[in-house]
Amino acid sequence: MNDNVKSKEWDAPYFIGVKTMKIYCFPWCRRKPKPENTIKLMSRAEAEKAGFCTCKNCYSGILHGAWEDHQQKINVIVPKEFSFVENLKYLSRSPNECMFEIKDNKIYRAIPIEDEIPLIEVSCENENVLTIRFLGNTTPSRKWVRAEVARYVREWFDLDTDLVPFYELAKNDSLLKKPVSEFYGLRNVGIPDLFEALCWGIIGQQINLTYAYTLKRRFVESFGRHIKWNGQTYWIFPSPNEIAALTVNDLADLKMTVKKSEYLIGVAKLLSEGILSKNLLLEAGDYKTAEKRLVSIRGIGPWTANYVLMRCLRFPSAFPIDDVGLHNSIKLVLGTENKPTKEEIKKLSLTWTNWESYATFYLWRVLY
Repeated sequence: MNDNVKSKEWDAPYFIGVKTMKIYCFPWCRRKPKPENTIKLMSRAEAEKAGFCTCKNCYSGILHGAWEDHQQKINVIVPKEFSFVENLKYLSRSPNECMFEIKDNKIYRAIPIEDEIPLIEVSCENENVLTIRFLGNTTPSRKWVRAEVARYVREWFDLDTDLVPFYELAKNDSLLKKPVSEFYGLRNVGIPDLFEALCWGIIGQQINLTYAYTLKRRFVESFGRHIKWNGQTYWIFPSPNEIAALTVNDLADLKMTVKKSEYLIGVAKLLSEGILSKNLLLEAGDYKTAEKRLVSIRGIGPWTANYVLMRCLRFPSAFPIDDVGLHNSIKLVLGTENKPTKEEIKKLSLTWTNWESYATFYLWRVLY
């Protein structure tokens, strides 16, 4: 990962890894482990790549000062380069989305955190703050769970990435200057759960977006869990363990190809057996190594790999250069009759180093 694009405004100068518990803490955490059981870690990314989990006492998984806890609601502080309206427009691109609901400029979704499933309402009452309310009787009693919800929302909207350098780059870029001006404040809206990201990438292979959403809904409603509130059903994406136990015949009613069914079950097995995980991919250290690990998996080609690297793992250099949507967008922005060749795209993207992911996302946005 490119830590240079991550905001350091609220972060600690270093973290303390507790080797005996495999957790990492802020330096001011009330835990007092023996010095011989600790290791100094210079960033949150370094800690998590090394396999350390967040501390439930000091809430080290989220930037200190980046959220406010008011129990039944929490506030998430957002950077100036964030537009709730633009991100809401992006999230509204399909009426068949099954993982969240948008109503009256608010987002509703269920977020599983270990043994709890908070149901949240996300709104923006102040341009500098996202307000997250817990609905029904789902308010977490433990503060660390509320911290994890805040962390999820920050990751979902990629709020820890400093977009100022990208916007500076885009000002003089023939492809990016118009999309950046038109969609200023849009974030690379992510898919924090690796299994969900992989499944969405596989489901969407070689079909149009409308049908992909239909297949995803069938998959989620057939094998996922749900909670209900005010007559509305809120779905939780199926877990790898649940899908790994299935056969291709179990997925037949979804009207998905046999190959895709095999791919989904295969990926689920890798995750449930611990052969594949988010941390293992992040430990790869660089984008190309992580990409190679993903494409070595049956059913995951370069497009799916780069989609997951962009939307879930947040590698800034992820670049699905062969994507048809990207080609159509470039053609539209430049006003040319023909789609660009791969070599032409390479030339056009020479200045995008470490921003290929965001450049692609903004160009995709032009098509919606």
